[in-house]
Amino acid sequence: MSAMSLSLRLNHLLSHPFSPSTRNPIFNPTKPTFLIPPKKFPHKKPLKIRSSNGESEQSFPIIQEKPKWEKMVSDAASLYPIYVTLGGVVAYVRPCTFSWFIEKAPTSYSLGLGFIMLSMGLTLELKDLINLFLQNSFAILFGCLAQYTIMPVLGLAISKILRLSPSLSAGLILLSCCPGGTASNVVTLIAQGDVALSIVMTVCTTLGAVLLTPTLTKILVGTYVPVDALKLSISTLQVVVLPILLGSYMQSKFPKAVKLVTPFSPLFTVLAASLLACSVFAENVVHLKSSIAGASVSSDLSPLLRLKTILSSELGVTVLTVLLLHFAGFFVGYISATVAGFRETQRRAISIEVGMQNSSLGVVLATAHFSSSMVALPPAISAVIMNIMGSSLGYFWRCIHPANLSTSSTVGNN
Repeated sequence: MSAMSLSLRLNHLLSHPFSPSTRNPIFNPTKPTFLIPPKKFPHKKPLKIRSSNGESEQSFPIIQEKPKWEKMVSDAASLYPIYVTLGGVVAYVRPCTFSWFIEKAPTSYSLGLGFIMLSMGLTLELKDLINLFLQNSFAILFGCLAQYTIMPVLGLAISKILRLSPSLSAGLILLSCCPGGTASNVVTLIAQGDVALSIVMTVCTTLGAVLLTPTLTKILVGTYVPVDALKLSISTLQVVVLPILLGSYMQSKFPKAVKLVTPFSPLFTVLAASLLACSVFAENVVHLKSSIAGASVSSDLSPLLRLKTILSSELGVTVLTVLLLHFAGFFVGYISATVAGFRETQRRAISIEVGMQNSSLGVVLATAHFSSSMVALPPAISAVIMNIMGSSLGYFWRCIHPANLSTSSTVGNN
């Protein structure tokens, strides 16, 4: 399939037209995190543009401008890093704010993640997913393989190098074995990467998480704490795959009702993800404050030594390990895609997909299947750090247009 036909298909999949080869100002996608069903405008005639030699013409669909309220909802949904950061501050200062949600855990956590996945399913058409997979199958398979090899190896290596406690090691490795996060689609869009590739990789790694996340966690974490892979698989199936399939079924059977809800689903999704992360952080904040207070008391020689001691506390170590995990994921993901010969837009999509995890799934699995609440801390902190890092990387790449870099490729071009 030519680049032109792929671009035309993306106009149907995304609410705003986007092409990696066009210099566009930064804009907010209406539904940034999920696969968007195609829109139809039967009362609008397509725009026909004739070539300069007059021999051929190409039809382009007319895109209706969105209502102002829908754009406002979309803009609010794009502020996910701000929501989760502010929520983290509130959780640290006043952890009782989230007690109503924490008291009902792990059921409340599972329902929260199920709602996120249901929202994803509502905007997913399986036939479009299959078509996109067939168009670029090698790049998708490569990205999925990179997701479930690079990150688990990095998680295990970092936990051993920094000699983390068993609970923090289990949490970091569990996070690294999770599928790609839906926020990666937004970051790929900002970075002028291959958005279609990012979308399909997210869906494929999420569906594959039923088997791969429990299996990899059992192999890598089993040396630290006991892991029941079967129960992990059942939980992943219940809170990830079933809600996605249910949402997709509702989208095909009740399109009018879904159409009314869909504009609000991205905002509700990011709010639910923020609530999950901040609740887990609030649940552990008392323990973290005591470790920081102890470090502050014992480090009375100088401010520099006090800061060093605080950073060596459980909170400081957890933040450091999460930073290293995501930074290495972005870097190694990009290098591996470059070595494999993918073009620049695909490299960016694969790098972002590898580096950004579904931290909400990590939180739910940690709270439901591990006795120590500290296991959920790395996924919870990741929700804040990962989105800040990913957004920063996306805006950095937006300043470097893909056309200005080497775009020679031996694979992945259709």
